[in-house]
Amino acid sequence: MKGMKIVTGTVVVAAAICMTGCVKAPFTPPMGVFTDIEAPLDLDYDVTKVKGTKVGESSSTCILGLVAVGDSSTQSAAQNGGLKTVNHADYEYKNILGVYQKTTVKVYGE
Repeated sequence: MKGMKIVTGTVVVAAAICMTGCVKAPFTPPMGVFTDIEAPLDLDYDVTKVKGTKVGESSSTCILGLVAVGDSSTQSAAQNGGLKTVNHADYEYKNILGVYQKTTVKVYGE
């Protein structure tokens, strides 16, 4: 009976970790021992679209997959840059050995 409690507790803890923002995101960047990438976050791939003159950024960090802090939303990035209209969005993702992860969202507009 005691062994069953340990297994159940382990499953609950593993599920809780998998549901944190550090493990799942709206996009899945390539993972490696060291990752440093930039990519578009837009769904609109119109290359003739003008990005805009203003830029806003927001970011969040995660330590050891246990503690995640910050707000890397497009809304926060727009507010930080003083944008009223967002024309384009990019993201940057950094990972060092799974110990330190940082996601930064950049929005462009007016």
